[in-house]
Amino acid sequence: MNTGEIERIVWLRNELHRHNYLYYVLNTPEISDYQFDLLLRELEDLESKHPEMFDPNSPTQRVGSDLVPQMEQGEHRFPMLSLANAYSFVELLDFDRRVKEMVSAPVYYVCELKFDGLSISCEYRNGELVRALTRGDGQKGDVVTQNVKTIRTIPLKLHGNDYPEWFEIRGEIFMPRIAFEKMNREREQQGEKPFANPRNAASGSLKMLDSREVAKRPLDCVFYYLITDISLTDSHYKNVCQTAQWGFKISEHSRRVSSIQEVIQFISEWESKRKELPYDIDGIVVKVDSLQQQQILGFTAKTPRWAIAFKYKPETAITRLISVDFQVGRTGVVTPVANLEPVFLAGTTVKRASLHNANFIQSLDLHYDDTVFVEKGGEIIPKIVGVEKEKRSTDAIPVSFPKTCPECGTTLQRQPDEAAVFCPNQESCPPQIVGKLIHFTSRKAMNIETLGEETLTMLFRIGLVSKTSDIYRLSVEKLSSLERLGEKSAANIINSIENSKKVPFERVLFALGIKHVGETIAKNLARHFGSMQNLANASIEQLISIPDIGQQIAQSVVDFFSTPQNRQIVEELRLFGLKMELEHTTTVNNILKGIKILATGKLENFSREKIKETIERYGGIPVTSVSKQTDLIIAGENAGESKLQKAKELGIKIISEQEFLKMIGS
Repeated sequence: MNTGEIERIVWLRNELHRHNYLYYVLNTPEISDYQFDLLLRELEDLESKHPEMFDPNSPTQRVGSDLVPQMEQGEHRFPMLSLANAYSFVELLDFDRRVKEMVSAPVYYVCELKFDGLSISCEYRNGELVRALTRGDGQKGDVVTQNVKTIRTIPLKLHGNDYPEWFEIRGEIFMPRIAFEKMNREREQQGEKPFANPRNAASGSLKMLDSREVAKRPLDCVFYYLITDISLTDSHYKNVCQTAQWGFKISEHSRRVSSIQEVIQFISEWESKRKELPYDIDGIVVKVDSLQQQQILGFTAKTPRWAIAFKYKPETAITRLISVDFQVGRTGVVTPVANLEPVFLAGTTVKRASLHNANFIQSLDLHYDDTVFVEKGGEIIPKIVGVEKEKRSTDAIPVSFPKTCPECGTTLQRQPDEAAVFCPNQESCPPQIVGKLIHFTSRKAMNIETLGEETLTMLFRIGLVSKTSDIYRLSVEKLSSLERLGEKSAANIINSIENSKKVPFERVLFALGIKHVGETIAKNLARHFGSMQNLANASIEQLISIPDIGQQIAQSVVDFFSTPQNRQIVEELRLFGLKMELEHTTTVNNILKGIKILATGKLENFSREKIKETIERYGGIPVTSVSKQTDLIIAGENAGESKLQKAKELGIKIISEQEFLKMIGS
């Protein structure tokens, strides 16, 4: 037995499981698809040499899972498998040979653009959307029906009347490049971490627990595969084209061809043309067109034998690493950024590249002055993906993470099981202070639009503001004498500051910049506790009992309010007149006081927003998931079976919409 190969198998499995988790669940991949596939192929080769090492849970035996534990899961009626990959025309010719060995009749192929997004399965009954599932682990996926309904290119009700009574249609949810870049700019302005690429942005958006937030994301969808109980035609291509008549968006670039040579021609044609598209594709999907032939070819444990994905290799450039900057963000996280010799890559000149974190630098064994390989993740954000170690000089110095903060000199810290290294000096570290000020004044927080990043940086530098409450000590007299700020500009700034006092409590809470507390979490906390005082006094146990609040968020909230300086700032903001309590809609009566209610399924008399508002007006607390803390469930049409089953197991009372109306006397 080759001990080295056995150890390599174990290492590869652990490493691939880690990268699967980073890619599918956290949406923060550290390596490219190509690098992942190379590792997976190496594991497949080693496992074939050592059958005694078979493991049903090996990454080679399963579809990568993107399941989110907090979301309801549903079973796929038909498994939603991944595709085998090809990176060369030789592999395509092998695919063609295997197909023709099993199918005697002439074979036609369909060539489709491989959208770089998130796979989705939508079920329709009697012309209406009834359920939407992510790929998940191939057998079950996250139920994202309400989120999918916010995407305008997905029809809720179909055109015409010639569609089957029931069918499933599969497609890809993605984010166009321009929309992605705009959204990332806004996130950076608000002090939030930008998404690595449009694929991660689309995936992260669809997995949000609040569909109102999903509706704000610029998502799009293209459909490419139809499953029905009845036969339409034997042609996959014709069936997909037919769905366009029912209101589905399909790709105008798909092509039906009669030979593998035409497939290769199509792939070659799109390798350069793909840069002209307004969205990302990472390859071409090739499918056998005949459904009868697809049935004959069947499936392996992981993939259909009648389809293959040809993956384009990412465009890579070779350059030299000059230096590394360690940048400190608003939350104190230190991010390494490589400074490179300028190199032209995918249409732009690249001078800087992401290095992610300390683990990533260590895995590359990166040294200063190294010759490095750079590619664009999602063709947007450059990143170093490899090092040409043969060209390294013998006296090269390894890149190491600093022990102290590059801005304030404080000893850096790292939480167990976290890759991020951070500066704990929240009170005095300059970029953290400026970052908090920028976040506080951002549009989705206090919306003091006249105080931009440049102005805030200047005010901090000259000592006029050192914490968020100092903003409310500014005056026209203090500002008008400053460089590039006349009396009119100063007056506009002060007016904006005064207007910000009208901002509702949940946005004030978000503006505080508590670690891990984004917009949606801030709203949930505000609704649950009702006031800043109640939240400040909450225990970890009380916080964890709230749906969508985990240990990490709860600890972060408790830590924030345990810091005397933070409590002082909050008190100063209260004295300046900021809203520290939730402004409830007028309560009709308190018949539902304190009752935590989940509404699920389609309701006749209420929209999703209206039912939440109604529960609150009668003193109740709307929740978004089933837990031990849920008191009551209102079940509408097509209510999630898994939610209802879990409710029964927990002994939670389930009522109809009509029963709810009687309960509130309406």
